[in-house]
Amino acid sequence: MNIGLTGGIATGKSTVSSMLAMKGALLVDADIIAREVMLPGHPVLGKVTEHFGQAILFEDGTLNRKKLGEMIFHHPEQRAALNEITHPAIRQEIRERTEAYERQHPDRLVVADIPLLLEAREAYPYLKQIAVVYVPRELQLARLMERDALTREAAEARLSSQMDIEQKKLRADILIDNSGTLAETQQQVDNLWNRLVQL
Repeated sequence: MNIGLTGGIATGKSTVSSMLAMKGALLVDADIIAREVMLPGHPVLGKVTEHFGQAILFEDGTLNRKKLGEMIFHHPEQRAALNEITHPAIRQEIRERTEAYERQHPDRLVVADIPLLLEAREAYPYLKQIAVVYVPRELQLARLMERDALTREAAEARLSSQMDIEQKKLRADILIDNSGTLAETQQQVDNLWNRLVQL
């Protein structure tokens, strides 16, 4: 059994994925995979270096994220080129790990934690249900400003670069409302676990 887990920035997705892992779920984390494909020796980093040049690497061959970020920040076509190289490999790896976990542990819940899952839903047809970690936009904004020490304007800009959380809420098969206390969120995770794993 698998589910996809997503949310918006500062909605508490990491908190919920940790709670599920604590209960025994096997986690496939898209952010970790995205970092792994950019490690020295990985073919994806090789292709990225071919496109952007050696300037994006430190002397030891590791990725200079700041330098790459500068190259794509004001250039949407370069960001698109980077995504074209990295996204297919990341999606393939997520699928392989999810399916391997399901084969090896048919009795365990597999959770694929993917920040932009609903933005590219068609790329993940094998995920049975989508769980969205939700907080209302105003609370999301407040948490983001506090967490990253951002001005309202900067936080608004970050939020507007993602699909609106209310849109994600509408597309969820499972909704976890994280706008209350941690105990309330834990209760929802427990309920979800009991429903999916049928303990």
